[in-house]
Amino acid sequence: MPQANAALLETEEQRDLRAAVAALGKRYGREYFTGVVAEGKHTDELWAEAASLGYLGVNLPEEYGGGGGGMSELAIVLEELGAAGCPLLMMVVSPAICGTVIARFGTEEQKGEWLPGLADGSRKMAFGITEPDAGSNSHRITTTARRDPASSVAESGEGDWLLSGRKVFISGVDIADATLIVGRTEDERTGRLKPCLFIVPRDAAGFTRSPIDMELAAPEKQFELVLDDVRLPADALVGGGDGEDAGLLQLFAGLNPERIMTAAFAIGMGRHAVDRALDYARTRTVWKEPIGSHQAIAHPLAQAHIELELARLMMAKAAALYDAGDDMGAGEAANMAKYAAGEACAKAVDQAVHTLGGNGLTREYGIASLITASRVARIAPVSREMVLNFVSHQTLGLPKSY
Repeated sequence: MPQANAALLETEEQRDLRAAVAALGKRYGREYFTGVVAEGKHTDELWAEAASLGYLGVNLPEEYGGGGGGMSELAIVLEELGAAGCPLLMMVVSPAICGTVIARFGTEEQKGEWLPGLADGSRKMAFGITEPDAGSNSHRITTTARRDPASSVAESGEGDWLLSGRKVFISGVDIADATLIVGRTEDERTGRLKPCLFIVPRDAAGFTRSPIDMELAAPEKQFELVLDDVRLPADALVGGGDGEDAGLLQLFAGLNPERIMTAAFAIGMGRHAVDRALDYARTRTVWKEPIGSHQAIAHPLAQAHIELELARLMMAKAAALYDAGDDMGAGEAANMAKYAAGEACAKAVDQAVHTLGGNGLTREYGIASLITASRVARIAPVSREMVLNFVSHQTLGLPKSY
């Protein structure tokens, strides 16, 4: 899909990054991606090459092997890989959410242990927040962590944590070295539960996973997790002792990048769908001229392009605000970007299928699988309805109904 001139919006380095990632994605392409899915494998080759070129850790600090950039750069990487038909979903959770949280709030030991591996792609981390009975209501999270008095260190009072609860729809747990779990601990002053984030190793005793059978063609699988008194050392709490009071800040530090990267995922997918439709519309001839000459075909594709470009502008705004340290401003923009991108992606895929007609539902043309995938950006990581709630409450100042 033709791209608008980004000279006023992106630096020269960002434009060079976009071109380089686009070239990498083109060498793999949609056929590689669908082949991996069909064989039940993972995109290990693409992940490794993207890592070796420095793309996966472009947002992480240079002192830990990252590129020293931000969400603006990481979103470019995911968008261009998606536009080539081979998005890397684990980029949303591993370097974007988990890498950002640890870089901003982790102890020096946690940073040294995890960031180099996340930056060079040799390690992956999943993110666990959603629960069966909580949905979008994070206040209803029931995964709880408590200190084990028997293991407390006499002088500091710190000892092992015991973590119990359930999570659902957690991506890539089987290929992640650890999962960043959102739990709750009791505030000693108020007695209320407050959020805290814990690094749970994949092989931790009591930490089990069950795959969820999904109608979604993707290399990354979805899992339900059970944590049955999972024993974790004191240093598993992100931020160490300070993490007990900074959990809410840590959570939002991860959720804003999640929304920005979901927007990038959706925009890339939408661009790919429109590209496939344009190729077809330029060559498919039924009457005198290719079908793309008819406004009934041309105008909806033009509209899809416009809406994807508008979503990309909001995504760029959200990323810029986040990289500038404006968490509140980024929260609003990230939610809007995720909403706009999800809607634009779904419409773009739908129009691409209609452009190809019956061919749009064949494996040969590879668009049908995007019908289900495009719904993901409207549902996850937060539904379109909850984004509208956020905007109506936080931006427009309207009262809540719940």
